[in-house]
Amino acid sequence: MTRSKLTNMAAVAAVLAGLTFMIIQPLHPADTLASVNTSAWAIIHYATMAMLLLFVTGITGIYLAQVEKLGWLGLAGFVVLAFGLVLTTFGTAIEALVQPVIASSAPAFVQGMMDMIDGRPTEADLGVIPVLWQVASASFLAGTLLFGAANFRANVLSRWASAIFAAGLVVSLPLATLVGMPRLAALPIGFGLAWLGYSLLTRERAPAAEPMPTGVVPEAGAA
Repeated sequence: MTRSKLTNMAAVAAVLAGLTFMIIQPLHPADTLASVNTSAWAIIHYATMAMLLLFVTGITGIYLAQVEKLGWLGLAGFVVLAFGLVLTTFGTAIEALVQPVIASSAPAFVQGMMDMIDGRPTEADLGVIPVLWQVASASFLAGTLLFGAANFRANVLSRWASAIFAAGLVVSLPLATLVGMPRLAALPIGFGLAWLGYSLLTRERAPAAEPMPTGVVPEAGAA
């Protein structure tokens, strides 16, 4: 498989991840014990795990396609963001695979995890999970800022997409929290990621200029 095809696949992964990220937010079930064993809970969290894997694939392709332009800032952003996404995937796996099984036997633990994710205080003993969650959240925020800024500076893909990806969460979170819907703060990230993927895809598919035959001298005034 050629590098161009791999880049196109990564670009499509970024588009799918971004769109899925946006769709998941308003459809996420309420974080209550009654939701844990519903089909909606299972579907959303399985879709989230798939989205996170596509997310990592997408940013990997975006990084490798312009690695020389992104420099140290791009490398730092990519590593930090990928680390945050991997940690988030483990947390989502617990939500999808573990919580439904133990909801009746350990309701305090399950409710404690949901309170933690929603930023509510909890007295449940969650072990090291809160620390990992904080690291994942901080890595995600820092990673989007750094990686988006590096893409903006590189000016290879859409700068608007890069700016939205970098600053979208920081700008939208206060407003989303104010209206009581903090999950909607993730919408700009999804939009920016999908746009970056589309920008990479169209860049890869843009026809290259045909090389001029050796020995042919362009006519005077030719473009």
